Amino acid sequence: MTSPQKIDFNKPIWLRKKLSNTAQKDMEQLLKDGGLHTICQEAKCPNISECFSKKNATFLILGDTCTRRCTYCNVKTGKPDGVNEDEINQVTIAVQKLGLKFVVITSPARDDLDDGGALQFYKVTKNILENTSDTQVELLIPDFKGNIESIQKVVDSGAVIIGHNIETVPRLYRVRRNATYERSLEVLKKIKELGGNAVKTKSALMVGLGETEDEMLQVFKDLIAVGCKFLSIGQYLAPSGDYEKVIEFVKPEQFDRYKTLALELGFEFVHSTPYARSSYLAHEYLSKNNDNNLIKG
Repeated sequence: MTSPQKIDFNKPIWLRKKLSNTAQKDMEQLLKDGGLHTICQEAKCPNISECFSKKNATFLILGDTCTRRCTYCNVKTGKPDGVNEDEINQVTIAVQKLGLKFVVITSPARDDLDDGGALQFYKVTKNILENTSDTQVELLIPDFKGNIESIQKVVDSGAVIIGHNIETVPRLYRVRRNATYERSLEVLKKIKELGGNAVKTKSALMVGLGETEDEMLQVFKDLIAVGCKFLSIGQYLAPSGDYEKVIEFVKPEQFDRYKTLALELGFEFVHSTPYARSSYLAHEYLSKNNDNNLIKG
């Protein structure tokens, strides 16, 4: 017998997503057995039931502890453990067991490491690609403090999409501790310059923090200017009362408008819905952009 589905009636109707804890159990057990973390669990993603029931997950490498303290993010902060070399094989084994053809890998910010964790991204990605067939990898990276050598390392990994989330408009960058809007744009610019036609760049924005449409449009233009052609836009939802407050529940029609405006500006694929997240339905960015899943310049 399945557990009853839970609905949060404090949210507007378009955000009352049905959850099913039973749909998550097999996936959670596999991850636990493999000693793995996912951003889905650590960030309390609202899509976790849907994704886990379909055996989709975004692997969180380099531990579950972030060196920054962003006021919107549920990932715990503190002093992380050292780099776990075992996770290189652990992630690949999980990919093989799940039969994944598209894999998303991210990490917390690791400012304690000289390279920000770039070498581990490289090793995990290479290991997946060398030990599975017909599998593509997307990386969602921190800013590495703008270190060019670190950016080059992830570009050399073989990932087909490398994302870095801009998160919000410049006026609200107080929510991103130890990050700057300009540096995040520069990271995306360098990924594209170093990766050329072999790599697509991707970013994501939260809405509902008090941003205006004009501010959002300027961010769209800034992203296009640095060669970023994939974009995700979703509603910010506070993990608890201890985090940044939701200023507005943005209506579905505004998400549709943002998508239209972004596509008109030159984005190739935009996922703009209340529950969109940077790695949600990540495989669609290539499959809908290109029927045969091959990267074009």
